[in-house]
Amino acid sequence: MRIALAQINPIIGHFAHNVQLICQAIERARLQKADLVLFPEMALLGYPPEDLLLFPELVGSAERALQQVVEASSHIAVVLGTIRKSHPSCEKRLHNTAAVIEDGKLLGFQDKCLLPEYDVFYERRYFAPGTETRVWSLKGAQVAITICEDIWQHVGVEETLYQLDPVVACKTIQPDLLLNLSASPYSLGRFETRLEICQKVAGAVACPLFLCNQVGANDGLIFDGNSMVISPKGDLMAKASAFQEDLLVYEGEKNPISILPPVESVKKALVLGISDYFKKQGFSKAILGLSGGIDSAVVAALAVEALGPDQVMVLFLPSRYSSEESRRDAYELAKRLKMEIKELSIEKPWKAFGELLKPYFEGCSTDLADENLQVRIRCNLLMSFSNTFGHLLLSTSNKSESAFGYTTLYGDMSGALSVIGDVTKNRVYALAEEINRLEKIIPEAILKREPTAELRPNQRDSDTLPPYAIVDALIEDYVENRLSIEEIVKKRGWALKEVRKFVRSIHLNEYKRRQAPLSLRVTKKAFSAGRRVPIVQGWDL
Repeated sequence: MRIALAQINPIIGHFAHNVQLICQAIERARLQKADLVLFPEMALLGYPPEDLLLFPELVGSAERALQQVVEASSHIAVVLGTIRKSHPSCEKRLHNTAAVIEDGKLLGFQDKCLLPEYDVFYERRYFAPGTETRVWSLKGAQVAITICEDIWQHVGVEETLYQLDPVVACKTIQPDLLLNLSASPYSLGRFETRLEICQKVAGAVACPLFLCNQVGANDGLIFDGNSMVISPKGDLMAKASAFQEDLLVYEGEKNPISILPPVESVKKALVLGISDYFKKQGFSKAILGLSGGIDSAVVAALAVEALGPDQVMVLFLPSRYSSEESRRDAYELAKRLKMEIKELSIEKPWKAFGELLKPYFEGCSTDLADENLQVRIRCNLLMSFSNTFGHLLLSTSNKSESAFGYTTLYGDMSGALSVIGDVTKNRVYALAEEINRLEKIIPEAILKREPTAELRPNQRDSDTLPPYAIVDALIEDYVENRLSIEEIVKKRGWALKEVRKFVRSIHLNEYKRRQAPLSLRVTKKAFSAGRRVPIVQGWDL
């Protein structure tokens, strides 16, 4: 039996676009003599649709779109992720479901049984759970169908405990094949976890497992694709491309397999995140401030790869504290990336603001206000260019700065998209090395220079922040792995008083992060999607 995994990149709610992608994939699968084509979870409307699901009209649109797919499915079986109305007695009015189609006929639906309500998922808000897993006869094979989370409970990886386990039901019905429609978001190490789960489930059910995963970026969530075929013995027999659309047709032989190294996967994820954020909204041009530092250099390089050099404008916005090294490095980077660069000094507006505020600030210390004023002036200039020329502003703040609030509200935190908001400082340097792996894009001087905001004479980030090695380790332990303060002290050998101070600083700056632009998620716990910590709270750390 030839099975095709149609790894597509849908646009949420754009049924005409998605139906076109689906029908094209069906035709390609048919031309390659596939018997069955499997699509990702909710492929018909894109995942996650979130509160669009609360609009009653969406269901009717999904039903009409599904009928178009059914009509296009002659001489092939199709298993497609969509939504459907639930029984009136159900708590929620919708099911997250798989439409099962064969030879131009809709045979029925397999509903998703396990609805995640943790991290970036909110499915119980919208859906009623399915209650049974059945076997389907498709092209002469006995097929069991699961949807994403349905196979995760069996291994016990996530926190949620459900009342049933679809994998156990699959073992009972003894299918020839197990299909899984997936919309599993990317994060560092997620592919390896997903692979391990599929290997264990295929072994438990004692049949081949075919997982088709969504690819593309929707808001801050990035989907890596990496659809796969697992043998009953747990061997990875075939894998689709990472971070791009693909049609993987599998007939039983082991295919050549390539797995991306971690840093390269982060880079490809961010490039896809930028590309889809712009393309799916109908934008093409970006703008950012180029400081001569590592963060803006990495964001500029990623933006150029995602959008093209002609679509990225950079501004160098020096103050009296900006060094000649910063100017030289900014211009050299712009030259290597073939970007348009413009220079505007902020000296005059800064002086004008100072004169305006002087009578009101007499006798007060204005050092911090002066520093932040410089950053906000830069943002105003960038936004003026954005408004005038239609370029979306990219924020260049990283996760390490965001953790400790080493950012300026309505300044460097501003923008339509935070490209490296989930990337710690040391990973920023690793990304720079990856960018330079094939071609020296980022100047060596930028890589070697000590980080500085250049908002006062001889300023260094280390004047305000702990060493980035400590900051990044704390983010990994406390934010991403949720270790307690005591566990961090034991693991790192740091003083309890210092760890408590650092953790309090993370919580105190929640109000800033809440006002930050949308951030692309590349770790298992970003400060944006999937993390909900109150700003106003009195928990004694």
